[in-house]
Amino acid sequence: MTSFKDFSNVCEIVDTLTSSLEITDVVACFLKSIESQEEISIAVYFMLGKVFPEWSDKEIGIGVGILYSALSKASNTTVEEIEEIVRTTGDIGKAASIVLDNNQKKQVTFASFSEDKVDLSLKNVYERFDMIAKASGTRSQSEKIKHLRYLFNSVSKKEARYLSYIAIEEFKIGVGEGIIRNAIAKAFDTPSHVIERGFMLTNDFGIVAIAAKKGGENEVSKLEIKLHHPIKVMLSGVVENIESVINELDHVAIEWKFDGARVQIHKEGDKVTIFSRRLENITKSLPDVVEEVKASVLEHSIILDGEVIAIDESNNLLSFQDLLKRFRRKHNVETIAKKIPLILNVFDIIYLNGKTLIDLSLINRRKLLKKSIKDTEKVKLCNQMLTNDLHIINVIYDQALKAGHEGIMIKDPNSIYTLGKRSKNWMKKKPIMDTLDLVVIGAEWGYGRRTNMIGSYTIACKNDNEFLSLGKVGTGIADEVLSVLTKRFSDFILFESGSEIEIKPEIVFEIAFEEIQRSKNYNSGYALRFPRFVRVRDDKSKDEINTIESIKEQYDAQHKGV
Repeated sequence: MTSFKDFSNVCEIVDTLTSSLEITDVVACFLKSIESQEEISIAVYFMLGKVFPEWSDKEIGIGVGILYSALSKASNTTVEEIEEIVRTTGDIGKAASIVLDNNQKKQVTFASFSEDKVDLSLKNVYERFDMIAKASGTRSQSEKIKHLRYLFNSVSKKEARYLSYIAIEEFKIGVGEGIIRNAIAKAFDTPSHVIERGFMLTNDFGIVAIAAKKGGENEVSKLEIKLHHPIKVMLSGVVENIESVINELDHVAIEWKFDGARVQIHKEGDKVTIFSRRLENITKSLPDVVEEVKASVLEHSIILDGEVIAIDESNNLLSFQDLLKRFRRKHNVETIAKKIPLILNVFDIIYLNGKTLIDLSLINRRKLLKKSIKDTEKVKLCNQMLTNDLHIINVIYDQALKAGHEGIMIKDPNSIYTLGKRSKNWMKKKPIMDTLDLVVIGAEWGYGRRTNMIGSYTIACKNDNEFLSLGKVGTGIADEVLSVLTKRFSDFILFESGSEIEIKPEIVFEIAFEEIQRSKNYNSGYALRFPRFVRVRDDKSKDEINTIESIKEQYDAQHKGV
């Protein structure tokens, strides 16, 4: 058994380190010390600030309101007092530690707040979070508070800090996927590239860690893609000059860049599972697509990559926001399916009848794809043109734009399918280059007619395991949209100070801007000139937003020759 106290001790050490190599060494040593295979996977999830793997349907569903209520009941401290401590410290975990410590000093004879507690194991903590995730119905909130209160009553003040981070899935100790990958590799003497491939195939560092502990490189190398278990899809870069790509590759594969939402289709016999770009299971929301896949896919077991678009009764393309109404729908699914019908455009194949195809070239994958599906009214094999003729490419580009889509994809015909990676093997060409996908990390309450609404949002790019601000945006957001966003962000508010709000980084905005400028006002070192809200990117996770490296690249590209 590995205690949660041991885990917290490791986190406390990591929290003092700045070197990635030193952090990796500490985490590797800890992982190596864990005897239970089950607990090693739990430790990996917890280190990443998660309870369940990214692909899991389980959600903890603990907002700050539930956290404060549980902490209040565990410490005999009012919610208002807790909120004030959070405002003062700027950190929920530190606030939890202070609250329990203060209460312990007041009630030194109260056993549940003594430092001499029975150690909870990692498995004990995980099982409680599992109970929290399963709580449903009218009493679900009180059930969640009860289980969380139990955990707070069972841990020391130090453990309470890290327990709080995990509860709201917002860890702050600088352990990202790269460190976890290298720590698993070091702990179990397995090459990091083998660990990386295992992760790409399973999308689960817990599974990879178990395999590495069991048999090192030999066992990790046996890991394969599993049906109905989502994997990270291949990503694309952005190209400004089509001619430069042709000169580099000679021939290219050209496809439309649809104005839709990426989906990953898993089929095994009559069982069909559909995952979103964020790897969420959206099968129940898209029953019409499920039936169309059954009718059009000729193979027994297959994993397809594609994009769904929404159309109206006259087959006109509907907006991206209309499309996302289908993805979020939990009730009256059949009714909304009739109002917003979908067309699935399939453009790649990842797995076929027991064989993983990611190491095949695009040309060879395309041959298998053609044999695997038949076109129907609602399922289409994406048109693809192999060419080096710039005129033909521009004609296809114009056709895509006239049809209401985003532009074109330019692909290397000889490229393999690189899971979860962005590379020059797939490039997209769009008419509007100056948009970024950024996560919201803060906000401000509005004033005047917007007094009861969040009026502006602080947006950030990604830098390893942290987010760096690029400025604020409020322009381009209509009042009715602000009202909807205010309700939506209410579950992600970490704390408030006056009109200032800290937001849990989860929701991604697409932001248009005029140019990127150098700036000392934001910790990214850059700012966006005239940023404007375009839309919420519900199809993207915070891990898929623009990085600081991409911001620097765009800045440098803007200032060439200046």
